[in-house]
Amino acid sequence: MSQFLKINSISELHDAFRCDKPSHPLISVINLSDIAIPHEVLNFKVGTPFYNITFKSKTAHPFRYGRGYFDFSEGFLIGLSPNQIFEIDETSEIGDLEGWSLFFHPDLIRGYNILEKISEYGFFSYEVNEALHMSEKEKKTLNDIVFKIKEEYESNLDEFSQDVLVSNIELLFNYIRRFYSRQFITRKKQNTSIVSSFNKLLKDYFEDGKSVVNGLPKVHYFAEQLHLSDSYLSDLLKKETGKNTQDLIHFFVIERAKNNLVNSNKSVSEIAFDLGFEYPQYFSRLFKNKTGQTPKEYRDN
Repeated sequence: MSQFLKINSISELHDAFRCDKPSHPLISVINLSDIAIPHEVLNFKVGTPFYNITFKSKTAHPFRYGRGYFDFSEGFLIGLSPNQIFEIDETSEIGDLEGWSLFFHPDLIRGYNILEKISEYGFFSYEVNEALHMSEKEKKTLNDIVFKIKEEYESNLDEFSQDVLVSNIELLFNYIRRFYSRQFITRKKQNTSIVSSFNKLLKDYFEDGKSVVNGLPKVHYFAEQLHLSDSYLSDLLKKETGKNTQDLIHFFVIERAKNNLVNSNKSVSEIAFDLGFEYPQYFSRLFKNKTGQTPKEYRDN
């Protein structure tokens, strides 16, 4: 059975991976070629309070993260949000790994706009099979930014240090988001298949009466069926259709509601229950929000 290792500070993080003492209490860039993964942390599930971006250009073993293993021998980039769990089930010696890992505490960006919009960076919730694969030019762009971050916090700190650090972190995030957008485009054929599968799942959910039994479908239901994370599915659908998963669910429900209002004599409450709404008032509120009319006004008109 896996044990749990809770790492609470940058110092504890450096101790766990046998790194030199950190230069800053809230942020660290670890050179992966300088670390060894000791037997003491083998089969540990690890949780930290940090945001983390890791780029591996070389790995000796498959890596376990989220729901399974993935062989990233050609390199990959993944993100972790605070308290997200990763598992260590292989040891490594110094030099087995190549790349870098950026860790920073939310306190570093508290009071800055980036903290308010960090939920927009969906890659912190992606699964391992949704990792970012980059061109050499893209890798160099990120490597240069991370080098600047490391150089900044290792310099003598002054009144501008935190502003510079946060600005470079935000720049890093925006480039990662841009490169993911490119990856969505280059995987157009695969993504189109996912969109088709999503549309079929959505239609079947209502055709099979699951809405009556289970209520309105949740984003996680479709992500699980398609073997994707909630965030990756929403970002993929947004890129392909202009609407995220929740928007597409609502659009389908409203269109189905319109058909039922016009083509049946069922009451508004009956239609709401058939669609999976627990409370007809919520259905009416959503319908008016999306159409500008109440269900009764739509039927009458």
